[in-house]
Amino acid sequence: MSFANSIARALIPVTMLAVPATAVAATSPDLAKVQAHLNAVNSMTANFVQTDGKGRQMSGTLQLKRPGKIRFEYGRGANMLLVSNGGQLTFLDYEVGQKSSWPLGKTPLGMLLADNPQVAKFAKIVPSNDPRVLVVRATRQPYGTLILAFTRSGAGPGGLQLYGWTAVDPQNKRTTVKLSNVRYNVGVSESAFSYAEPTKRKR
Repeated sequence: MSFANSIARALIPVTMLAVPATAVAATSPDLAKVQAHLNAVNSMTANFVQTDGKGRQMSGTLQLKRPGKIRFEYGRGANMLLVSNGGQLTFLDYEVGQKSSWPLGKTPLGMLLADNPQVAKFAKIVPSNDPRVLVVRATRQPYGTLILAFTRSGAGPGGLQLYGWTAVDPQNKRTTVKLSNVRYNVGVSESAFSYAEPTKRKR
């Protein structure tokens, strides 16, 4: 199997993979590497491609600042925004003038953005057929599951590069995010996590 196929399969929910469901014990050295990676990343920027459970794709840019802050700026033709200001994860659809918010800690992304992720408490390593790929599954009931895919790289924080993730919410809805042009610990303005309120369209 090619490296590209290996990393793509890593982002499929574990229940759909043709690999053993048994995860590696929480004391795994690889789990310690994931903890070291997250501890070393205070901020991040990247390009992303997002795919939902129906195969629909959107792309854009991402800005992240831990703890608790992330912004998905969708590209041309998508008049929407997903942003967390540290407490609430908010989806804004400017096309229809709607806003929806959830407590960040009650979403799968809350585990990625936490100040102290406590990886060993919530996560386990998932077996991979490619030694260059490291996959970790973090679950916090009843808030969902986050499956993180890393590539091993001495140039990355903790020896890992974050390739992307699949978030599975309590309703089993799946969203996959693949990253490119990732930059760690760069300057990210606090203004990135503010937003304009949508205006409801008049009928």
